[in-house]
Amino acid sequence: MLPRIVLCGVVSFLTVSSLMAQTKPARKPVKSPTAKQIHSSSLVIDSHADTTQRLLDDNFDMATPPAGDKGNLDFAKAKAGNLGAEFFSIWVEPKEFKGQYAHRTLALIDSVYQQAAKHPDQMMMAFSPADIERAHRERKLAALLGIEGGHSIENDIHLLRDYYRLGVRYMTLTWSNTNEWADSSGDINDPAVQHHNGLTEFGKDVVYEMNRLGMMIDVSHVSDKTFYDALLASRAPVIASHSSSRALTNHPRNMTDDMLREIGRRGGVVMVNYYSAFVDETWRQAYEAQAKERSAAVDVVAEQYKDADPVTRYRETDKIAKQWAAKVPRPPFDAIINHIDHVAKIAGVDHTGLGSDFDGTPSMPEGLDSAADLPKITEGLLKRGYTADQIRKILGDNLMRVFKEVEDVSRKLKAAERPSLARQMSSSK
Repeated sequence: MLPRIVLCGVVSFLTVSSLMAQTKPARKPVKSPTAKQIHSSSLVIDSHADTTQRLLDDNFDMATPPAGDKGNLDFAKAKAGNLGAEFFSIWVEPKEFKGQYAHRTLALIDSVYQQAAKHPDQMMMAFSPADIERAHRERKLAALLGIEGGHSIENDIHLLRDYYRLGVRYMTLTWSNTNEWADSSGDINDPAVQHHNGLTEFGKDVVYEMNRLGMMIDVSHVSDKTFYDALLASRAPVIASHSSSRALTNHPRNMTDDMLREIGRRGGVVMVNYYSAFVDETWRQAYEAQAKERSAAVDVVAEQYKDADPVTRYRETDKIAKQWAAKVPRPPFDAIINHIDHVAKIAGVDHTGLGSDFDGTPSMPEGLDSAADLPKITEGLLKRGYTADQIRKILGDNLMRVFKEVEDVSRKLKAAERPSLARQMSSSK
């Protein structure tokens, strides 16, 4: 038995300890980050905007858009949406600019450079992941270049290299038109078009050269056979810069679930497009139902402007097409979230991203009017149960990873060439 004095001390100690435990402030529960906090702390990258056409053809200034401008992208809208990097699409309309593909491509590239030169405090040209990170630190929009349509290289590998030197960091193998070396989904069922059953041998050479240069291979717009040929030919992960899910919206521009799985399995990333016809089946069907009347209306305007310059002719016919698209009610905003969610579930969260098609579509879902609305995507994903880390991957980290891997493959291919070149030079002496 303990002595009485010791026993009293033990009791007193336990009593004091108990009181201290009762008065100790309870630990506050850790709050989960809000959608605003997640979005504002993320590097947001959009892989496809057609704003380039406005820069060149309309003398559009991203710093001073006209009053009431309904465009999707300018500096103020990018800042409001915390957009950190944008791939400006270098798209050459294949019919209007036939015979002028390279000339038009170079003019579009120059228009982006001119915008960056005019506003160095708000935008900088970027050519690598490191450049994107630097622009983000300096709170500037990183401007990158992506060619939309392999016809821009005019079947010339030398021209492809020149484009890379000018800063082009991805190329969509085709646009909606089949070119001389790759089939497109846009005309795959047109018997008047000469197809190649996917990629030709020259097409595979183009893929290799893109790998060697460090230019990302973009499989948006390509036919299904071209898609699989490109994945087999490429030594680096590929991207789909602006495509959505065919399982949800049955459009040939979208990716089947098998395609999504293959891109994920090979380390690539699918950037979800916001165009209503690609994200909402009801809208797609309604738009398709008016195709005959719409085409007739476009043909009338095309005839009126048949002697005009290509820019004017395309602008006027595109205006009519947009008027017809506006007759179909916009789908709900959740259509975009549905596609991002589906791609993330099938390809994987690590293989999902954003490819808006800003300023390149006649319709986007309700609530998505410009880059300023990008935070709504973060809100939508958070409501679906995605974590902050997963959302950051989708917003931009996944594309950064692929970009870095493409650069790594380029370094390895170039390093492997050096011994071979050295041997050739030695044997020629």
